[in-house]
Amino acid sequence: MKHFDTNTFKVTEPVKLSEVSTKFDLGESKKEIKKELEDVREDLGKLQDTMYAHGKYGVLVCLQGMDTAGKDSLIREVFKDFNTRGIVVHSFKVPTELELKHDYLWRHYIALPARGKFSIFNRTHYENVLVTRVHPYYIMGENIPNVDSVDDINDEFWAKRFEQINNFEKHISDNGTIIFKFFLNISKEEQKNRLLRRLELKEKNWKFSPGDLKERKLWGKYQECYEDALNRTSKEHAPWFTIPADDKPTARYIVAKIIHDTLKGYTDIEEPELDDDIKANLDLYKQQLESE
Repeated sequence: MKHFDTNTFKVTEPVKLSEVSTKFDLGESKKEIKKELEDVREDLGKLQDTMYAHGKYGVLVCLQGMDTAGKDSLIREVFKDFNTRGIVVHSFKVPTELELKHDYLWRHYIALPARGKFSIFNRTHYENVLVTRVHPYYIMGENIPNVDSVDDINDEFWAKRFEQINNFEKHISDNGTIIFKFFLNISKEEQKNRLLRRLELKEKNWKFSPGDLKERKLWGKYQECYEDALNRTSKEHAPWFTIPADDKPTARYIVAKIIHDTLKGYTDIEEPELDDDIKANLDLYKQQLESE
């Protein structure tokens, strides 16, 4: 496989999405890439067990992307070897009545991972500066003080919301949550092909919604909002990665590799040592069991 630096995909300076490729050649066939993914995710599964026992860090994986970008299948394939006790997937839909009674970050805060566990956000708190920015009238449902009309949802409003998100991520990072944010960067042409497959293949019909076509017409606006979000909120403690997503196996491998290599860099993650008294009596405990 062609060597690549995972930092290639990290947003460390302002990006222009129209200039960021949605393809990346790993130099191998799909079959070979899938095999490489199997090896990495097996290592990730072992690392997760260690982190669960260690109980010091939680891991938050945020996935964003246009419709059909491959979020669901990526979750299935990348985290397949995880112990279910150590991982929870949250798919955030339209806020419920209860969620709208709280601030917009509340439902995300209560879904954060406990120490030793992974939380996957399938769509994330960034929906609050993406879909709501494309459709600002959604904000009115939040019933926020001093926001009496769509006219009040101005540049100052969005700047404050970005600041709130940055503060939220800094706070949880300082308290032991390792944050990964992945933007699955799919081309408009590939989205068209995937939508057509949903219509053509009976087993995929259920995934299609006419609303997908309405949102597709707003592609340019969504790209502008994603670009602004990436540029305003990619921080060292909570970096964004733009993942070329036109080829699903490639996207899955790159995401798995980034998570794996980053976590391996935490040299303090290790299985806890047994108490000296227990360690000194292991043979005794073994004899007690064998003599039953």
